[in-house]
Amino acid sequence: MGEFILRPTKNGNIPTFLKWAGGKTQLLSQYSKLFPQDFDRYIEPFLGGGAIFFYIKKNFNPGEIILADINKDLINCFKIVQNDAEKLISQLKKHKKKHSAEYYCKHRNFIQKDISDIGKAAWFIYYNKTCWNGLYRVNSNGAFNVPISDKIKNNGIFNEKVLREASAMLQGVKLKVQSFEKVTNIARRDDFVYLDPPYYPVSKTSSFTNYTKDSFSDEDQRKLSKLYKKLDRKGCLLMLSNSDHPFIKNLYDGYRIEKVGARRMINCDAEKRGTVKEITVLNY
Repeated sequence: MGEFILRPTKNGNIPTFLKWAGGKTQLLSQYSKLFPQDFDRYIEPFLGGGAIFFYIKKNFNPGEIILADINKDLINCFKIVQNDAEKLISQLKKHKKKHSAEYYCKHRNFIQKDISDIGKAAWFIYYNKTCWNGLYRVNSNGAFNVPISDKIKNNGIFNEKVLREASAMLQGVKLKVQSFEKVTNIARRDDFVYLDPPYYPVSKTSSFTNYTKDSFSDEDQRKLSKLYKKLDRKGCLLMLSNSDHPFIKNLYDGYRIEKVGARRMINCDAEKRGTVKEITVLNY
């Protein structure tokens, strides 16, 4: 089992426009050593903030890219950035001008509103950038329920240049609202599949698996490990990220496991935030 030292990286030319729990921007300097070097199709079933996709697109530019997530509002946001970036920017300027604690609290049920896809994407980015630690969390009714951050300034809500760069890099990319099982049905030999599921909680205070109304359970982790083995038999190139925990390592016993260091801030216990070890599971 290998281990890499923590070398956080700034996003540089990687146009991530969302702040995401478990986001990988800071890990790119470590992950870059782990990616396979020869593949023509890239599949990512747990899109999240998209940092890995943007890195892969910029540095490998595979012939086909398929991105998926079960969070329909997230995929809608990426599709709008892909196809209607200028209209989205126009909407975000309005939110930026009106931003206040009162404005934030008044519109938190945006997910359930009957508004245009562009409108939903603008609200999605606004709340992502103004809520506590960029945490996307919904309750059992599907309503966004994260408190406002006390650190955000108006100039941090969105970046026009980053959105336009992201839009350019998303051209030709296939975006799907699908489960990890369904989107990987098409995977074939030599496809690179990167799997970044909600992490297995290493403590009660670090648990964060309900970024949709349906949480990611232990049984889901087991299903994912079975899928990993199925894709391995197909000849896919596989990389999976998760917590450095015996439960996860036992699921992937026999595969190459590398440790990386990450700085994580999503923890309700402030004393437990900071550098933590994570693992990547590789079949190459």
